[in-house]
Amino acid sequence: MQTVLLAAGEGTRMRPLTADLPKPMLPVADRPLVSHTADAAVEAGTEELIFVVGYEAAVVRSYFGAEYRGTPVSYAVQDEQEGTADAVAAAREHLEGEFCVLNGDDLYDPGSIAALLDSAPAVGAYRAPNPSDYGVLSVEEGRMTGIVEKPADPDTDLVNAGAYAFPAAAREYLDVEKSERGEREITDVLARVIDEWEVSYTEIERWLGVGRPWELLEANEWKLAELERAIDGEVAAEADLRGAVVVEEGARIEPGVVIEGPVLIRAGAHVGPNAYVRGATLLGEDTEVGHSVEIKNSVLMADSAIPHLSYVGDSVLGRSVNFGAGTTVANLRHDDEAVRQTVKGERVSTGRRKYGVVVGDRAKTGIDTTLYPGVVLSAGVRTEPGETVPRDR
Repeated sequence: MQTVLLAAGEGTRMRPLTADLPKPMLPVADRPLVSHTADAAVEAGTEELIFVVGYEAAVVRSYFGAEYRGTPVSYAVQDEQEGTADAVAAAREHLEGEFCVLNGDDLYDPGSIAALLDSAPAVGAYRAPNPSDYGVLSVEEGRMTGIVEKPADPDTDLVNAGAYAFPAAAREYLDVEKSERGEREITDVLARVIDEWEVSYTEIERWLGVGRPWELLEANEWKLAELERAIDGEVAAEADLRGAVVVEEGARIEPGVVIEGPVLIRAGAHVGPNAYVRGATLLGEDTEVGHSVEIKNSVLMADSAIPHLSYVGDSVLGRSVNFGAGTTVANLRHDDEAVRQTVKGERVSTGRRKYGVVVGDRAKTGIDTTLYPGVVLSAGVRTEPGETVPRDR
């Protein structure tokens, strides 16, 4: 079976982190988000990976090349993002038999994907605590009978997890009409498959759609929790590394540093002296965490620097960000309400009482800057020394 990975979208809800980087290529632990999904397909025995690319396609092509983990890789281009069925249609010329479709910005437990591929035609189903927020599956005696989008009073908690194993005939079903949302929906393709085939469902044990910055944090919390301790870089004898800490070759840890796992420190990163890193934290390649800096439960992407006397908690920092000395991220609401963040012009709840900031590539703060919870700094933004930033920039 071939696997189609949908990786063409711009990821506007993830802005500013996707200003120059496609969402599926954002870092989750030691690899891009979409590579975890590709890994699940490879481990399930897929014969070929077909990436549907569009926005910043060269980044995807450069990472995966012509072969990934011994599995051939092909690419299809979706010139205009007109929906999931349109994306799969872009890959039609590559499809030769049964095929699987997976969202490139979702995480799935690998065992469930293997079960899905073995059950074709089938749909990945997840038991959600809030099913009315999703497409709810209608099932009867273990078979799919349909999908109801966001019903007010769902009959079941089984929702569509965006994972499909289609029969070869579905290749001819992809030219569906646009929905009310103005998109060509893969669920309309599925509806025809259900009409003509017996379609089963495979329960996905663990699933996460990664569409907004706090979900990128959650994705890293998931994958960093799977770390096994490995110290391959240079670690001073006076450093204290506790639990599941990975220090890649080429990283340096100075004296007085305390690291409490799960923490991944990528190649070329430099930590300390006297820094404190804890929680589910990713320090990307060539990052700098300097003297008396505390980093907690955060993602720092490649080449970013927090050189000295700063605190960063529950935050996502893009590439080549630099925080001036004494920069403090406020990451806690004392009224027990969830922190809110602006996504595509709308203030929405993150569902997190502890949540810091999202900072775009190349942004810089002046010394003694204070950033309020939920603040978003756009790519290239500058703050003044001593400034308090309560709103997005």
